[in-house]
Amino acid sequence: MQKLQTLKQNILYILLSAFGGITLSFSGIPMAWMLGSLFLASILASLHLKGLQFQRDKNGLHPFWPQFGQLILGIQLSQTFNLSIMDTLEDYFLIIIIMLISSITIAILSGLMLWRFSNVNMMTSLFGTTPGGISAMPTIADEIGANALIVSIIQTIRVLLVVSLIPIISQVVNSHSVMISTNSTQGQLSSNALLNTGIIIIGAYLGAKVGKKIKMPAPWLVGSMLGAGIIHLICPLFIIGDSVGSIYWPQEIIIFAQVLIGTNIGSRVNFSMFKGLGKAIIVGLLTSLCLIVSILVLSFLISEMTHISFVTCMLAFAPGGVAEMATTAIALHADTTFVVAVQSLRLISILTILPPIFRFLNNRTIIKSYHR
Repeated sequence: MQKLQTLKQNILYILLSAFGGITLSFSGIPMAWMLGSLFLASILASLHLKGLQFQRDKNGLHPFWPQFGQLILGIQLSQTFNLSIMDTLEDYFLIIIIMLISSITIAILSGLMLWRFSNVNMMTSLFGTTPGGISAMPTIADEIGANALIVSIIQTIRVLLVVSLIPIISQVVNSHSVMISTNSTQGQLSSNALLNTGIIIIGAYLGAKVGKKIKMPAPWLVGSMLGAGIIHLICPLFIIGDSVGSIYWPQEIIIFAQVLIGTNIGSRVNFSMFKGLGKAIIVGLLTSLCLIVSILVLSFLISEMTHISFVTCMLAFAPGGVAEMATTAIALHADTTFVVAVQSLRLISILTILPPIFRFLNNRTIIKSYHR
């Protein structure tokens, strides 16, 4: 009886929070559904409504909801994997590795600056400045114990800056870019598409379970992405249709995932989290600008050394997330395959490598403080 009551409260809370996503979606900003749901869920959590008594539990929503949201996002991210991406990675492997190491190093330095010059703790600062996406990083930060709300805000500031500045810069430099054809990965509603979708979902679920067993960070996101990605890459014989990506995956599913993740983060918010946030936002803005400028300089150097256009390099290495940069690449007629390849590889690298490094740095800082 208690479980049924909690389930009803969870569903009601998610539906109410979704109105925040609906409202913010009219603004056109990236990840509006997640952010709108997050902020409205935060308000509802602070009101302590009688019909939503589960909020008194610090764990927030039932784990099923955020896990389900992460599984959906993992499948969405896996759709950027294809065989042409592997060829692209092979052609520019050394350049990509150098840029990945450089961008990750700059991101860590930005996080340390945020930690030193604001009231935000080290773990939250590092996750806030790391370019892993405003869906993925708050999710992992929330699991590890960092302040997911601050991480979301700093991540949003950076993404908004990137999405706003990159198109303007590309118009100023008037760089020539390669026009490529793009196909929707949604597919038409048919028996084949539904069967393909079922196979991908099974692969994503198995990947998430394996990821959880080996203690992978955010296994329901990273594990599902890798599991579904493997199906896309090396198991095309199991996929019926003209292409590996011919699955039925409408945009509404991604919106639902954003609402679930935003609502889950907002359900744990209290007003004490906003203490000292003004300074954190200012420092976060400055560190985000430094990160973007550094990436632009490196992108210019890479474009001069290769035949890759400056616009394509900017979008491939810009700290704006796979979905946002892929969409911008299409609009600017850049080499979308290269952009998606680099952004996807960076996302995998960040989600799998950096969390343990962040834990090590945080634990080392705690030990030093203890011995003083």
